[in-house]
Amino acid sequence: MANLNDVLRQLREEYKQAQQQVGKLDEAISIILGLVTRNGSTAAVNGAQPKRFVSAVSRRRMARAQQARWARLRKGSEAVKAPSTTPARRTLSVAARRKIAAAQRARWARVKAARKT
Repeated sequence: MANLNDVLRQLREEYKQAQQQVGKLDEAISIILGLVTRNGSTAAVNGAQPKRFVSAVSRRRMARAQQARWARLRKGSEAVKAPSTTPARRTLSVAARRKIAAAQRARWARVKAARKT
């Protein structure tokens, strides 16, 4: 039993030393990463690509080019496009809208009256 206790104590000491070693390695890595990013280097961090910055002028130019591509696509497809079979939307007359509004006001009046009692 004494031998097992000695082995366990020794393993715990080795575990503590390994944790200290890992801590030192983490510190070294963070210091090196800080130096790399501080120098303005565009080296990949953790295998990720550096973030791409696009100026406002370039974004505007890209947007206009994309709009032109879509416009050309739509223009080409209009000749082939079949006429729409959806029915025209119908609108309510002013009198019909007033009737609906009056009915809705009456419903709310009933709800409020029921709430008071």
